[in-house]
Amino acid sequence: MPQHDTTAAVETVAQSPAPRRERDPRIDAFRGAALVTIFVDHVPGNPYELFTLRNWGFSDAAEAFFIMSGIAAGLAYSGAFRTKPFLEAAAPIWKRSWTLYVVHIFLTLVGVALFAAGAAYFGLPELLRMNNIGPIFDKTMASLVGVPLLTHQIGYVNILPVYSVMLLVAPFAIRVAMWRPWLLMGCSVLVWYAAGLWRLNFPNFPNPGGWFFNPFSWQLIFVIGLLSGVYMRRGDRFIPRQPWLFALAAGFLVLVLAWRYLPGLGEVLNHQMSLLGKAGAPFHVVSHDKTFVAVPRMLHALALAYVLSAIPAIRRLCGHEIASPLRLLGRHGLLVFATGTLVSLGMQVLLVAAPTPAIVAWLVLPVGLVVMLGAAMIAERRRDRAAEAAKAAKAADLVARIAPRPGTLRAPGKPAL
Repeated sequence: MPQHDTTAAVETVAQSPAPRRERDPRIDAFRGAALVTIFVDHVPGNPYELFTLRNWGFSDAAEAFFIMSGIAAGLAYSGAFRTKPFLEAAAPIWKRSWTLYVVHIFLTLVGVALFAAGAAYFGLPELLRMNNIGPIFDKTMASLVGVPLLTHQIGYVNILPVYSVMLLVAPFAIRVAMWRPWLLMGCSVLVWYAAGLWRLNFPNFPNPGGWFFNPFSWQLIFVIGLLSGVYMRRGDRFIPRQPWLFALAAGFLVLVLAWRYLPGLGEVLNHQMSLLGKAGAPFHVVSHDKTFVAVPRMLHALALAYVLSAIPAIRRLCGHEIASPLRLLGRHGLLVFATGTLVSLGMQVLLVAAPTPAIVAWLVLPVGLVVMLGAAMIAERRRDRAAEAAKAAKAADLVARIAPRPGTLRAPGKPAL
C-alpha cells in the first residue's frame, strides 16, 4: 500500500470512531439536579432548603437518586450480559460496588475528622454529638469494627452503603430483568412488603436499630430504575406512555401538593391513614416513613418520574445549553457527591461555630456549586485528555500494523530486498 494511502486510512479510522448510542441528556441533568438538592438538604438551616424537592411532595432527592442510579446501571451494564459470560459481565459492576465502599469509608473518616477539628479549634465539644459521631468517641473500639462493616454510619454519609449493596446484587437482577422483567418486579415488591411488615433491615452496631436507608426497602426504587434502564438500552420503555396513566400520575402530584399545603385537607387525609393503620393496614402503607419507603413516598417519587419522562419538552430542556452545568455534574456523579458531602459537613461545622450563622447559611449554595462544578470540570478535562491519548495510541497502533515494514519495499520490476 502506498504511504499516502496508509496515512489516509489512519486518519479515517482515528477521526471517524464507531457510532455510539446517543446518551439521554435527562439522566445526567436529573442526576446533577439531585446532587445539588442533596447537598442543600445536607446543610440544615440554610435558606435554599425551602425550595428543594421535599417541599413539593412526600419524596425527596434520595428517591430520585436511586431511580436514576438504577436507570444508569441498566443502561451501562445490561448490554454486556447479552454478549459476555455472566462473571465477565458482572465484574465491572462489582468493581464499582467496591469503589463505592472505599469512597464511603473515606467520607466517613474525613467527616469525623472535620467535626473533631471543629470541636478542637472552636472549643465546641457539642460538635462531637452531632450526626451520630458520638459513639466513635464514646465506644471507639466497637465503632472501629462497625464503620468498616457498615453497621455504624454517620449522619449524611449513609447513602453509598445501600447503593453498594444494590450493585452487589445488580448482575443477578439484570439477568432476571432480561429474561422475565415482571418476575423481577414481583419479587422486588414482595421483598419490600416483607421488610415493612416484619421490620427487616440490616443491623447497626454498636448502636441498636438498623440502617437509615434500609436495603430491603430501597431496592424496590432501584429495581424500577434498573428495569427502566434495561428497556431504554433497547429503545423501549418499561412503563409505556399512556394518556390515562399520565393523567393519573399528574393528578396524584397535584393531590400531594394539596395534601401538604391546603388548610384542613392534610389533617383529614392523615386521619384517614391513621384509621387504616388502626384497622390493621401495615405501617409502611399508611405512613410517610423514609427508612422503609412507605407507599405515599414511593408513589410520589414514581409519579414524578413518570410525568417527567413522558413530556418530550423535558428531554429537549435537559439537552439545552442552559442545562449543561447540571449535565456536567451528573456525568461525574460519584466525585460530585463525595465533594458535596465533604463541603456540606464543613458548612455544618461553620454554621455552629460562626458568630453570624446567617451569612454562612446564605453562602451554602454558591460555595457548594463553585466547588462541585470545579471538581467536575477538572474531572471532565482529565477524561477528555485520556480519551485523546487513547485515540492517539489507537492510531499509532494502526500505523504500526498496516505501514510497510523495512526491507519489504521494492521498486517496480525489481524483487523485494
